[in-house]
Amino acid sequence: MSQILIIDDHDSMREGLELLLRRRGHRTLSAQNGADGLDLLEESGADLVITDLKMAHMGGLEVLERVRDRFPTTEVLVITAYGTIEKAVEAMKLGAADFLTKPFSSEEFGMKIDRLLQTRDERERLRRENRTLRVENTYLREGLPDPAEPPRYSDIIGESEAMKQVFRWIERVARSDSTVMIYGESGTGKELVARAIHAGSNRADGPFVRVNCGALNESLLDSELFGHEKGAFTGAERQRRGRFELATHGTLFLDEVATVAPQTQVRLLRVLQERELERVGGEDTISVDVRVVAATNQSAEELGSGNGFREDLFYRLHVVPITLPPLRHRKEDIPHLVAHFIEKLRDRTRSPVETVTECALDRLCSYDWPGNVRELENVIERTLVLADQPQLTADGLPVFERGEGHAMEPVEPTVTDRGLDLNRVVEGMEERLLRQALERADGVKAEAARLLGLKPSALYYKLEKYGIEA
Repeated sequence: MSQILIIDDHDSMREGLELLLRRRGHRTLSAQNGADGLDLLEESGADLVITDLKMAHMGGLEVLERVRDRFPTTEVLVITAYGTIEKAVEAMKLGAADFLTKPFSSEEFGMKIDRLLQTRDERERLRRENRTLRVENTYLREGLPDPAEPPRYSDIIGESEAMKQVFRWIERVARSDSTVMIYGESGTGKELVARAIHAGSNRADGPFVRVNCGALNESLLDSELFGHEKGAFTGAERQRRGRFELATHGTLFLDEVATVAPQTQVRLLRVLQERELERVGGEDTISVDVRVVAATNQSAEELGSGNGFREDLFYRLHVVPITLPPLRHRKEDIPHLVAHFIEKLRDRTRSPVETVTECALDRLCSYDWPGNVRELENVIERTLVLADQPQLTADGLPVFERGEGHAMEPVEPTVTDRGLDLNRVVEGMEERLLRQALERADGVKAEAARLLGLKPSALYYKLEKYGIEA
């Protein structure tokens, strides 16, 4: 039994296809436009997407491109009218599995669906065989001497000995399926390390799924992790797969795991021990094949002290610990990070900055960075937005003030009020980026959301928040 998503703005066509698929034993999801369909796919997943080619706002070709980009293992069947065969051929070139021309019979539709699902199953089998071969190749390579320098990861910047040790740990840990616990202060790059572990593992072809445990209350986190059945609670209008299921054959990253409530800890422990779960409100036991990487801004001693965190769960997670150094302990990496962020952010901010003076680097290196790499990136982005010269000088940087050996919050050079509200500064930057994205997207909100990496619903909320009309 497969789960199939239907996207069509004609109610009768959509409902008819749902009926045919259910009669053949498949589960169905449906949406009347492309944006809602992609949100459904993000939430619940699907083995196959069926989309009409011509729809208002977001056509089938754009739906196809989004699905191929974000869900590469999900097949797409495009439905088209006779007069748009050329578009159907274009859809095939863009990665559609097949197309179906209207009008069609239920028998033709059923045969097409059966063939596509069989093809998908065969491709999945080949992917698994490929992963097995990659594991075997890894064992063969282990007999070779290690290179003199650890591998570089494009988004993890560092030449210090502390970071070289992190790179060595990533290389060793990635080869196994063992659970990893990443310790580090906020802003040190724990998610980047988790992604690097996934990318270097035999699960790299599978999904990398992230859950911020600290952003959800207990009931929402249960649903997010383990999924729920239709009617399990008020508002559960349809069945939803949890993040453990969505991460099958891949990696699940549990960020801020120390914030998980006690009852959820019990359920999490069971999944780690038994590799199976029940959805909220469900009775069926579901097996999962997932590698877990967790992260916390607490130290191992704090997490394992038993202060609200189960000792047995701690030892299940603390199999292979990796501790990331704060930026103040690897200041020799700051020049490399600054160069990286300028290159990364220059186009987004439309900044003329290309180089940095020694005096500016000295000032950046003299600050203790309590917010670590994330704070440094924010400061560089803010500086690029305000810069009007090709060289970043010390005068163009915020003023960093110190108090009793610990760094204080940076403020703008033109501001003398030390009570400046950081939230107001951040919101101002966010508003500017929203306006830039809308301008670049010619006012098309769906395209602006894509440029910003936001769901359309999140973009609409932010536009309303700042009173931006488009």
